[in-house]
Amino acid sequence: MAILHPLLLAFLLLFQANGNEGNNSGRFPVVISTWPFEEAVRAAWLAVDGGSSAIDAVVEGCSACEELRCDGTVGPGGSPDENGESTIDALIMNGITMEVGAVAAMRYVKDGIKAARLVMDYTRHTLLVGEQASAFAISMGLPGPMNLSSSESIQKWTNWKANGCQPNFWKNVMPADGCGPYHLQETGNACSKHNWIGETKLKTSHVGHHSHDTISMAVIDKKGHIAVGTSTNGASFKIPGRVGDGPIAGSSSYADDEVGACGATGDGDIMMRFLPCYQVVESMRQGMEPRLAAKDAMSRIARKYPDFMGAVIAINREGVHAGACHGWTFQYSVRSTDMDDVEIFTVVP
Repeated sequence: MAILHPLLLAFLLLFQANGNEGNNSGRFPVVISTWPFEEAVRAAWLAVDGGSSAIDAVVEGCSACEELRCDGTVGPGGSPDENGESTIDALIMNGITMEVGAVAAMRYVKDGIKAARLVMDYTRHTLLVGEQASAFAISMGLPGPMNLSSSESIQKWTNWKANGCQPNFWKNVMPADGCGPYHLQETGNACSKHNWIGETKLKTSHVGHHSHDTISMAVIDKKGHIAVGTSTNGASFKIPGRVGDGPIAGSSSYADDEVGACGATGDGDIMMRFLPCYQVVESMRQGMEPRLAAKDAMSRIARKYPDFMGAVIAINREGVHAGACHGWTFQYSVRSTDMDDVEIFTVVP
């Protein structure tokens, strides 16, 4: 048997290592999602395992959740606003190009993640809102206009009205314990109508596990490329026109091929003030492992709002994942090449 020259042997070993790296050594694909939204993860996995891009897989996964109306807070037919109407917020982000497409407070169109994809693919914009977002989505071929309410959302709204419209998202208005119309409190001093520093307690909104869930999904495809997506119908009984963290890049989700990705769920009105997913990705960029990056993002919010409820998932470019939460016990879903099916991971505060 011929003996290879040491330099040739070293070259062949290096070539083999680089070849394995290019194929990602079987680590990918990976799909990760907030909450036990198993069917959504299976849909994304079926796509990406079949060779689809991370972007296409995110659309498949989030669309499945919209069709299934996951927990009544994703897709049409849930989370009515004060007028009893359901609206859609959604976002998609390409970790290769850093392009983002999003829609917010979208009426009359049920396909949130597909509308967000259209914004990303066919406009130079990042975010379209309201009825103009609806008109754009319909003009690009999505079905509509349609009523996004359901019998369940209408009954939920009816019960809320019967309970004096409590809880709600108003503050410093009258009536304090009833339905609107609302007006400023009369104090006899115009200046006192404003919330000066030190006079207002920092409080979170009325958000719980079944009043504001979001699917936030990250996918790493077979080539190692990363994408994220988010879809939600927002907080129940929100003030009409409210936009939460769902369509805000860096808040509900964020992706960068060079680093990894993050997804978030919870009290969007609080969380969007901190851009937790941007922080998670930047922490991982600095070398922090996903578990610590996720915990650090939650801690930063909790220092200002100790009673807020929220969670994040983090995954680095190697496929290592983790979650962190505050105010509730949180679960997230994962499917990877070393799993026979979707697995659920539980995180405690």
